[in-house]
Amino acid sequence: MIVRRLFQLFFLLLGGTIGYYFLPWLLDVLEPWIHLSHISFQEYIGAAVGGLLFLVGIILLSDMFERAYRRAEERLIKVHVSDLLFATLGLIVGLFVAFLLSLPLQQVPVLNMFLPIFVSLLLGYLGFTVGYKKKDELIQFFSLSRLKEKGQKADLNLSVEENASFKLLDTSVIIDGRIADVVETGFMEGILIVPEFVLEELQHIADSSDMLKRNRGRRGLDILKRIQSGKHVQVRIVDQDFDDIHEVDSKLMKLAKEMSAKIVTNDFNLNKVCELQGIPVLNINDLANAVKPIVLPGEELVVQVIKDGKEHGQGVAYLDDGTMIVVEGGKDFIGDQIGVTVTSVLQTSAGRMVFAKPKLLEKAL
Repeated sequence: MIVRRLFQLFFLLLGGTIGYYFLPWLLDVLEPWIHLSHISFQEYIGAAVGGLLFLVGIILLSDMFERAYRRAEERLIKVHVSDLLFATLGLIVGLFVAFLLSLPLQQVPVLNMFLPIFVSLLLGYLGFTVGYKKKDELIQFFSLSRLKEKGQKADLNLSVEENASFKLLDTSVIIDGRIADVVETGFMEGILIVPEFVLEELQHIADSSDMLKRNRGRRGLDILKRIQSGKHVQVRIVDQDFDDIHEVDSKLMKLAKEMSAKIVTNDFNLNKVCELQGIPVLNINDLANAVKPIVLPGEELVVQVIKDGKEHGQGVAYLDDGTMIVVEGGKDFIGDQIGVTVTSVLQTSAGRMVFAKPKLLEKAL
């Protein structure tokens, strides 16, 4: 309702202003044919007539304007705040340039009435568009500037395009070890960034009194050394830290925002939090699930049933890539290698599950 009233008030004032200046001019033009120039208060009559005409018009079109406003409002709400910020900055820059250009344009005869307005609209829209579409490059530019101020840009020697491929490694993906195989195959490109607080966490795990944790930590350090000695990617250690943040994952997300980098992880919870904050994530588990062989319903497989399942009568088997197969009625075949027919495939966040039934049961039916 407020929006509708604002539209009506605006067009009332607009019509009144146009009528105030337009009616006296129109009467002067028509004076040779219609002698009405003697009428008093021409400006005020024109303002009243213009205001009423525009008010009637906007009342008839209020619903259309309000729907357009609501659609624009909904679209702006969905836009990420960083996109909106850079688009607004681009708009301000465009309008500032238009203002500088309007000063000499006002000296141009005839065109000085509408040319500055046209230039302002054109450059304002151009600045808005450039700011919105070049947000990532601007963020990377300012991120590189901060790195250079802190003395970390000297040993990177990269162009802006190459810095678009910064990837932050978290502790879990280093300990997991599969990242080294992915790097050596050439599927991982760009610069791998390892913050010092991640190294400190690895060292803390490697010095743990728990033998399992100690082995995991040492494995992570070995994996990191293996990646660093390879020739496929560059590995850089950055000493940027955030003393006001205690959790390593939170530090990693803040650093990713500042460097406009992606986070490489296999931590499910970190992945979800990054998605909520709009931080790009490369999940090794998602990659592993994506490259697993596709199994379709109706296919026949030969598997070895290893254990019983959660439901009554179920057996569990595994493919060579680790995909779990739930065999209906497979409990009686534990320890045996049997032929099964795939009935359905379920893709979950934890991986792919395949449901099947023994071929022996099909023949019996």
